[in-house]
Amino acid sequence: MADAVAEQIAALKDGDWAVREEAAVALGTLRDPRAVAPLVSILRDSDRAVREAAIGALTAIGEPSVPALGLCLSDPQLAVQEAASAVLASIADERVLAPLITALANRDWIVRMHAAKALGRIKDQDSIEPLIPLLQDRVKAVREEATAALAAIGDAAVPSLLTALTHSDWLVRLHAVEALGKMRSAVAVEPLLSALFNDHDAAVREDVIRALGQIGDGRAVEFLVMVMKEPGLRPLAVEALGQLGDRRAVPVLIKVLEGVDRPEESRVVAGCGDKWDEEMVTMAAAVRSLGVLGDDAAIPSLMHALRQTVTRAEAAVSLARFGSKVIAPLLAVLSQETDDNVRFHAKETLAKVGWRPGRI
Repeated sequence: MADAVAEQIAALKDGDWAVREEAAVALGTLRDPRAVAPLVSILRDSDRAVREAAIGALTAIGEPSVPALGLCLSDPQLAVQEAASAVLASIADERVLAPLITALANRDWIVRMHAAKALGRIKDQDSIEPLIPLLQDRVKAVREEATAALAAIGDAAVPSLLTALTHSDWLVRLHAVEALGKMRSAVAVEPLLSALFNDHDAAVREDVIRALGQIGDGRAVEFLVMVMKEPGLRPLAVEALGQLGDRRAVPVLIKVLEGVDRPEESRVVAGCGDKWDEEMVTMAAAVRSLGVLGDDAAIPSLMHALRQTVTRAEAAVSLARFGSKVIAPLLAVLSQETDDNVRFHAKETLAKVGWRPGRI
């Protein structure tokens, strides 16, 4: 009886690149561990399509490919290292922990990027300290994968990330903040609040607000209200207040919509033709946050926002979150309002909350 795997392995040596490519694809479909070594060998093939087919096949075979690919991380050819790291980013396990950690120092950024992603998959705490320096890598994609990997590792990475909040390089601080936000670590709240008021870099402070919103700890409420007074931070703080889920923020957000404590000057925001300022962005964020918080006290303010061009679309979405509670006020809008745009959004919201003509 013919051995299909053996036949396709033999075809990997054919002089025609198309035959080699087709054989690699077939071996990926068959997923036989016997094909691992032959497929690894054609990672050096002169034809790109053949190499890509080998990468796909090794990924499909999965776990049996891992040890051989780990050895490829030290191959003399950078192209082989890149290919091996790309596959390991999807299938790596603890057997290749050591070579992946070594690969974090590779001169090729593609290898560093994939190695970081693979380590995030393995989630071993031994990779924490080697990953930290990559937070200041010259390549953004590498920094992002290192950040994601540290976040994936979880609690064991928190002490190192908290230390990184005081690093001299702003990029390290920035990505440490991002990782802590992704981890939703309650332990990080107070150090992040310290960074919010003490860090000298605007980008870091902005990301601190985003991270506090992701963590969702009520301890941040009063501090976010304080930084709402700062241009640039105001819209982000309003958005984060909604994410915290703390209803103490409701009256603050209502005041935003009412124009209370509005900054004397509001920075212009780049747009597509129309002139927008930061306060318009802030009001839209307040509408979204009130919808997320779901406090009935916000309904009258959201109804008013429905009549404003700047906040109308967001108000319609937020009102729909309240369900049947908004049917009566929306019907009142339909009976009084002559603006077709307002009527359109009112009808659309009524439909979303289950109202149909003739039935309340």
